[in-house]
Amino acid sequence: MDKRALWEKCVAFHGHECPGLTIGYRAALYAIDLLELTFSNDEQVVCITENDACGVDAIQVLLGCSVGKGNLLFHMTGKQAFSFYNRKTGKSVRLVLNKPLGELTREESFHYYHACKQEDLFTVKETKIEVPERARLFDSYACECCGETTGSNWIRLSGGKKLCIDCYQRYDRFNV
Repeated sequence: MDKRALWEKCVAFHGHECPGLTIGYRAALYAIDLLELTFSNDEQVVCITENDACGVDAIQVLLGCSVGKGNLLFHMTGKQAFSFYNRKTGKSVRLVLNKPLGELTREESFHYYHACKQEDLFTVKETKIEVPERARLFDSYACECCGETTGSNWIRLSGGKKLCIDCYQRYDRFNV
């Protein structure tokens, strides 16, 4: 594995080098080591990320996790934490970024995240969330108001009509 080439691929996808991208890059490489992962052409590898920061781009590049395939999911806690699942082996791991000692500049953070041993960079924990089910395919319906096609899991029934979320008038007596 040519780590420099992998890093360059991540940078090309993300658009620039930054400490955040480095966090995801290092998390993905650590998960590859811990779970014997390879690039996921389908849903063999799953990542549940707890943030929507730059590092997620590296995970997409290195592990093939994507929203469209259904193997990149978000459990938004604002933490630099990533749960990885290997469907073939049933193994999983949650990697939580350790805070560096002291305040670091952006440049210092970048170098620290690249140089730090993976065992020191992340705490390895058990996953909190069960491996998600595989992505489902849903029927689609035309909204009877705007005419736009919507997946059946997003359709709402109102007055005997199938409506998309944009056209549906939400009823909530407790949010005034």
